[in-house]
Amino acid sequence: MKHNILKLGYLLLGLFIVLIIYLSYLQVIRGPELAVNPYNRRLEEFESRIIRGTVFDTRGTVLAATGYSPDPGKRVYPQGPAAVHLVGYISGRYGRTGVESVYDRHLLGMEGIDQVRNLVSRLLGREQAGGHLVLTVDAALQKTAADLLGDRRGAVVMLDTRTGAVRVMVSSPGFDPNFVDEAWSRLEKDPDLPLINRATQGAYPPGSIIKVVVAAGALSANPGLEQEVFNCQGFLVIDGYRLTDTAVHGNLDIKKALAVSCNTVFARLGLSLKPDGLHRAVNAFGLKKDPGLGIPVRPGTMVAPKAMTPVELAASAIGQGEMLVSPLHMALVAAGIANQGTIMHPFVVESFKNAQGQTVRQAVYRPWLTAATPDIAGVLKESMVDAVVYGTAQAAGLPEMQVAGKTGSAQNPHGQTHAWFIGFAPAEKPRLAVAVILENAGAGGSVAAPIAGKLFSAAAKRGY
Repeated sequence: MKHNILKLGYLLLGLFIVLIIYLSYLQVIRGPELAVNPYNRRLEEFESRIIRGTVFDTRGTVLAATGYSPDPGKRVYPQGPAAVHLVGYISGRYGRTGVESVYDRHLLGMEGIDQVRNLVSRLLGREQAGGHLVLTVDAALQKTAADLLGDRRGAVVMLDTRTGAVRVMVSSPGFDPNFVDEAWSRLEKDPDLPLINRATQGAYPPGSIIKVVVAAGALSANPGLEQEVFNCQGFLVIDGYRLTDTAVHGNLDIKKALAVSCNTVFARLGLSLKPDGLHRAVNAFGLKKDPGLGIPVRPGTMVAPKAMTPVELAASAIGQGEMLVSPLHMALVAAGIANQGTIMHPFVVESFKNAQGQTVRQAVYRPWLTAATPDIAGVLKESMVDAVVYGTAQAAGLPEMQVAGKTGSAQNPHGQTHAWFIGFAPAEKPRLAVAVILENAGAGGSVAAPIAGKLFSAAAKRGY
């Protein structure tokens, strides 16, 4: 009998130890994550006792704030749909997204000195307040980009090539975060998928804009390639498959091939790189990686090297096949070329301020990847300038500055082609890089390129 009681005691003790370990795991390891989970109902209770911090753009324009009237405590978004996919929203019924979700702890004063100050305030019955965020985006440029997209499906991402700061991140269609609860059933059923941030989570075939990545890989693998002359007869036959070009381009080098977007040359370059070489080129630009922006980003995808047939390889080298990328990744490609081959780590938060408005943390600029050598980046830059001067990207040109760019018209099995443009300006001393996509809109040169040009012009007028 005593032996059985002892066994039972050991069992209960063991279960008690397991319970302590599990609770400790939840509290210490998972605690911070669970505390800010957008579906954690305790956040609402906590938030009802605190004035949530304000989110500003880079120039001090309010992007999100806690209102005082007519509904005290309600989160308000003065910029409406233009910034919703980046800033996000807070809903007691549908959770929270974007920056509002990622930086919940800071905005609720659950970190650093604000946490101590709020504990004291709670004990003394005083008002509690959260910290503030200053984002890198410019609200005026956000609105310009949103207006340029209009009611068309697509996205625009603009980066500072020298720092990695995101100056514009717009996804269309958007929605008004001030009325997300009232509109949820309509938003959820909308076939245009307004709840998706196309800028970071869109998955699109890149079309001809991938040719800058292929060119970088080919130049790296064969340093003498710049002097080679190719002959384009308007088509290329690969294992019985006829790949038709947009024109008979005749004799041309790699720089002109990129400027006029010759499919024949780039399909041949893809075949010469072989599957492993193409994957190396793609990996060098980080297309299959999450750059750690903070908000969710979909890494690019493509067929594995061992599964790549020659036809798939050639198709991937001109941005068709099964390769899928996001606008953010392609903006990073353009930024890397502009920055002599170095891609800076992208970021959206410029600084963290405590509840008193004092800066407690500042963004640090740091390289993310070395995608190409300065010499190779220089060749690509010259080709992209030529594309705007006489090639496929002429519609992005501006009288006040030289733009460098590359267009793409990505075939889409579900409808018309997607229109792409990537580029940077001013070409001689780049400050900003951009990626523009419009779904099912036709040719990138006639649809996406003009948007980029107008956005570069607007940014220059604001001092960027």
